[in-house]
Amino acid sequence: MIVGGGAAGMSAGLAATTDNDVDVTVVDDNPHLGGQIWRAELGKTKSPDAARLVDAIRSSKIRILNNAQVFGSSDAGLTAESPDGRLEIKYHKLIIATGARERFLPFPGWTLPNVFGAGGLQALVKGGFDVRGKRIVIAGTGPLLLAVADYLRSKGADVVAIAEQTSAAKINKFAIGLWNSPSKALQGIRLRSKLSGIPYLTDCWVTNAVGDARLETVTLTRKGERLKIDCDLLACGFHLVPNIELASLLGCRIEDGFVVVDEFQQTSCENIYCAGEPTGIGGVEASVAEGSIAGYAAIGNERAARGLFAKRSKTQKFADSLNKAFALRDELRYTADDDTIICRCEDVTYGALKVFDSRRTAKLQTRCGMGACQGRVCGAATEFLFGWEADTVRPPIYPVRMENL
Repeated sequence: MIVGGGAAGMSAGLAATTDNDVDVTVVDDNPHLGGQIWRAELGKTKSPDAARLVDAIRSSKIRILNNAQVFGSSDAGLTAESPDGRLEIKYHKLIIATGARERFLPFPGWTLPNVFGAGGLQALVKGGFDVRGKRIVIAGTGPLLLAVADYLRSKGADVVAIAEQTSAAKINKFAIGLWNSPSKALQGIRLRSKLSGIPYLTDCWVTNAVGDARLETVTLTRKGERLKIDCDLLACGFHLVPNIELASLLGCRIEDGFVVVDEFQQTSCENIYCAGEPTGIGGVEASVAEGSIAGYAAIGNERAARGLFAKRSKTQKFADSLNKAFALRDELRYTADDDTIICRCEDVTYGALKVFDSRRTAKLQTRCGMGACQGRVCGAATEFLFGWEADTVRPPIYPVRMENL
């Protein structure tokens, strides 16, 4: 059984089906496979990796359960909620490929309508949201900002600025380090050239968003100066947060916010493997390699798994340099004021939280993290803002209907 239908999950499934005696089921909470990076464009994607995986999946014997969200475990296996009700799924081997989500960092005005996550806005546009003629500011950190800007521009948006919080020196050092990855270097050069004419502001981040009923103006801070920009939409992205809730619930060892795995992607729990972003934020190529290794290892084909170790190692080196280059700066810890909402579900402000020294105490006193998202948004924010460690995970790990619970 594979939980997650993104790059890692699909790769794991295909590797596992190389044994004709193995029965493979992929459970995914989206209506289509592809994960956050490919899900809305399957069948029309320009990515050769995605096309190869999709074609192979469609011609395989893999059983696909879409719109099914795993929310807990039982003696029989895992429990999931689907449009048809509750599912009890038994398995002999489990591969967790649950991906990651965006990190949001609060600032005054971040809860205004038309303020989005960068990847979230891209996903909406892929699903049909019209941005033609819209003035958009893209802010945060990492290459994702460039990819989002390119995509939104291709859909008719007017991208007025890209605000990158890291320094130009770090970006240049990272770019120089791509000499041993010429394809990635070429990809970056092409992307920057396509975005010519759009201001790319390094050492720059959002400090305020203003509007009456919806977003009207964004204030950027750069090298001690304030820059106000009129815009219709703001897309922010501050790295990714791994979805480790299921692995944690099953008792897998977690260190520094990631699932610990051995060379074959096996967790500390017998017969449970993990691949992709939950083991470390590494991008799509790392997810494909790790997923394939986990799939081969789960069917006992260690030779095939070892054949991918070198490829995985190369992707991990790239991921390490990427994460180092775009590490979040300390100034971002101080953009929120006392009235800034940190927990959107329970309307808990920064001022109400800053007096506490732990997430548990803050939760007991303010209900921070006890809303519908169950701390997925504010948990990552308070970890960065206050250094609070994550709570233990209890079922259900997603909100479910009462009859299914």
